[in-house]
Amino acid sequence: MASLINNRLIIAISSRALFDLSESHAVYEREGVEAYQRHQVERENELLQPGVAFDLTRKLLRLNEGDGEHVEVVLLSRNSADTGLRVFNAIAHYRLGITRAVFTGGTDTSRYVPALGSHLFLSADPEDVRHALESGHAAATIVPQVDKRKAGVAAHDELRIAFDGDAVLFSDEAERVYQAAGLDAFSQSEHQAAGTPLGGGPFKNFLAALHRIQTGFPRERQPIRTALVTARSAPAHERVIRTLREWGIRIDEALFLGGLDKAEFLRAFGADIFFDDQRRHVESASRVVTAGHVPHGITNTN
Repeated sequence: MASLINNRLIIAISSRALFDLSESHAVYEREGVEAYQRHQVERENELLQPGVAFDLTRKLLRLNEGDGEHVEVVLLSRNSADTGLRVFNAIAHYRLGITRAVFTGGTDTSRYVPALGSHLFLSADPEDVRHALESGHAAATIVPQVDKRKAGVAAHDELRIAFDGDAVLFSDEAERVYQAAGLDAFSQSEHQAAGTPLGGGPFKNFLAALHRIQTGFPRERQPIRTALVTARSAPAHERVIRTLREWGIRIDEALFLGGLDKAEFLRAFGADIFFDDQRRHVESASRVVTAGHVPHGITNTN
């Protein structure tokens, strides 16, 4: 289980999520490792542009401004230390407060997620993400957002994070009923089990860590706002509410959409990132916000 190291929220992020490495990655896929290494070393003084998770990372690190050190972001990269110098140069240029890094020389980065005690791992590599989830840690494959200028999401100072429910914050036990027997059986099952808390999903500990940071601030100047954005509707809402109450975790906004498309609601919430286990919801959301696919649970086993 992930834990707060030095009372900090620990976020592990891959170099391809933090910076735009599409050009060099294309070299790797087209010409192999040695060509990639030459490409990176020859361009180590050329500035990398921000990647899909750059703005989110900067907002996370801003939580350290003022009172206390609340967050630590650690770089996990398949680069070698030699080729990773270009990444560190970019970190220094953008003045990101990232001092710890792990370079694995082309091998799976996820094995270091438990060693770091990470509450969240963001990567562009689906296999690394799957391995991290299998070890019991919150992880998501980051999905590029459309042009933010066209997305229409209002700028704000708060860090706003939105979550799907089943197979993300909660276990997939209810989703399994839905997949096996349909909506009516799901609704009946959830109504009957309303007083029984759902099991925790892979993102429970991450939400709990965010909540712990929130409790250190007065409500009128909260730096974090969270939302549950779920396809559930009444009567399946009650079990969710009672589960969060049992956990002692606050969620700031809860949207029970009854199957409506989530994108416009995520735009209205102003999410900096949204996590969902279903690829179609992630792709729809990525039209307006940065999204992370959580390949966990029954919908990802087929």
